[in-house]
This record gives sequence, C-alpha cells and structure tokens, in this order.
Amino acid sequence: MPTLGTQNISTSYPQLLKTFGTGGLDGTLQVITDGDNTSSALSVSTSGVASTGTFEVVGTSLLTGAVTFGTSFTASTGTATIGAAVIGATTFTTGFTSSTGTNTLGTASIGTALIGTASIGTATIGTVSGATVFTTGFTSSTGTNTLGTSVIGETTFTTGFTSSTGTNTLGTIASTTFTNTGVGTTGTLQVGASGPKLTAVSHGTAAFTLSTVQTHSANDQTTGTFSLTCQLGDIVIGSIDSLGSTTGTGALIGMTFYPIATNTVRYNLIGKGTTAGTIPAGTIFATALRFTV
Repeated sequence: MPTLGTQNISTSYPQLLKTFGTGGLDGTLQVITDGDNTSSALSVSTSGVASTGTFEVVGTSLLTGAVTFGTSFTASTGTATIGAAVIGATTFTTGFTSSTGTNTLGTASIGTALIGTASIGTATIGTVSGATVFTTGFTSSTGTNTLGTSVIGETTFTTGFTSSTGTNTLGTIASTTFTNTGVGTTGTLQVGASGPKLTAVSHGTAAFTLSTVQTHSANDQTTGTFSLTCQLGDIVIGSIDSLGSTTGTGALIGMTFYPIATNTVRYNLIGKGTTAGTIPAGTIFATALRFTV
C-alpha cells in the first residue's frame, strides 16, 4: 500500500474500507464503511453484492443468471439485445426493444405500441379503436369477433366471414360458390371482368283500372303513366297481371314501359284489331334497372 506507507495509522485509517461487522465476510450482506464508520451504498457477502444507490457499469456486463427488473428496462442509445426475458407486471413508459431471441411478458401495460411484425400465440384484446388493416386474413378459432368497420384487401375466407354489426367493405371476393341465405345489399354489381355495372334497381306496382286506361286510339293504342323510382335513361320492364285472361284481349302485339321524367313511367299497349275496354283491369308490375359502363 504505497499511498499509506508514509502516513501514520491515526491519520490514514479513514482511507481504508471495512465491513460493518467485526467478524469478516459471511453469507449475510454487510455494508462497506470507511475507517470513520461512514457507510457506503455498497454491501457485500460471500453470496452476493447489493447497492442502495446508482449502480453504473461503464464496460461490458455479462449477466448469466436470472435478471429481475423491478420497475422498468431502459436502453438510452444503441440496441438492447436480450436472449430471453421473463418480466412480471411491468410498465414501459417509452419502449421495449429486443433485436433477437424471445421475450415473454406476463402482463404488459403499454400506452402506445408500434409493432412491425408480431407472432402472437394467444391474445385477448379489449378494444381496437383505430383503423386496422388485415393484409392476408383474420382468423379466430373460438369465441366471437365483433368488427365495427373492416377494410380488407385481397383475402381468402376458407369457411366464412361473419360480422354481427357494422359495415364490412370487401375489395375482391373470389369464390366458386357464393350463397347468401339472408338479405344482401350491393352498392354496385358487375358480372364478368368487362360487363356493365348495375348501380340501382327499383320495383313497384300501380293500379290498372278502367279509370286509368285511356280510350283506344285509331291504331288501338292504350297509354298512361304511373309512379316508380327511376330517372331518365333507366331500363324499365313490366307486365299486367290481367293480360291473357279469358275476358281480356287475345291480340296484344306491343307493350312498352319507359321513364318520361324522374320517378314517372309511361306505358304503351297496342292491341291489333281489338276494341276499347278489351284490356281488363289489373295491376302493373314494373322494375327499373340502371347500368353504367
């Protein structure tokens, strides 16, 4: 001890370190003090070391045994690599990053998590409030999954897709058999890769009585109008349930329906050689179809 060689014991013993007890080291942690009995933050024993203050390691640290994080684990800079971390109830205020290996978390309370790729065995999620995109598929082995609004890209459903509430928007459905036992609402329907698009369909009925039937003209034409949801350019098809009856005309050669204004359809009936009143009263059934290309 060259720094103590020229000093008296009475003046140099405060520079020495000793254990708090008088019997030397044993299995119980003892506080390290100086010669004036001033306690340090370090305690040692034959089986362990403890620090009540800041424990700083400047060089590389090798932790071969189990490591417990009491409150959090923080890497200020660089990359924190953990082989396998088993952490109890822990709150990460800024983030938890593992470059390799597997990290097992008992319970994690996370404010905001940004995950590039995650492989999750079993997950119980209370609420997903933001927009969620499933690039390949969404599968649940058991239980019930309720999605408010789902925007899904190219996805194949091997068994089925069920939504209890809300609206589901599907980009492309590829299926050899499409069965719907309920009521399906379609915004735009296209059959074939280049076929026209059906954008609107309406159906309605109107009374066809003697009071609504105009007198036959010289060329045996009967005409009139009725209300139906449509617009100019729609295709309207229709029929009258009294045509073909034993009391009606047997020589009807023409029947046309077409919009003449928004929500107004005109019909023309032409009966060759018949007389006024030979088209009996009944009900008009009409359907308007709207297509775009």
